[in-house]
Amino acid sequence: MIFIGIGVIAGFAFGIYLIDVKNTGQLVYVEGPGISIVTEKFDFKKGEEIKITIINTGTVPLSFSDTSYGLRITGLSGMLMYSPVSAQVISELKPNEEIDFFWNQINNDGDFALEGLYKITAKGFDDNGKNVERSTTITIWK
Repeated sequence: MIFIGIGVIAGFAFGIYLIDVKNTGQLVYVEGPGISIVTEKFDFKKGEEIKITIINTGTVPLSFSDTSYGLRITGLSGMLMYSPVSAQVISELKPNEEIDFFWNQINNDGDFALEGLYKITAKGFDDNGKNVERSTTITIWK
């Protein structure tokens, strides 16, 4: 009886954790500055190319400090796994404009990404210099 109780509590806690981590509301339009990250799906096979679309879902233009549009892929621990090679040129996304990136699951160090959860983040700033950031999570399976 004790083990069943512990299992039920652990399952409930893990479910709450996954609701917070597995953000499925990728596309959110807002008044003012807004950014969204969209992938075709949330679960990918190991080695499968991942298309990442960054969309300005706000009503004002967004600026980025380089041509990577602030794109970063990290493990859930926050360790950087991948960031596209970029030039230090100010980039801009107008409202409803989008840019596509493709990740072949090869990390910056040249190794293949392992199975697990990954966080994809895009970060820019509006005309007032206020940071605008959004993230989503994906899972890579064997």
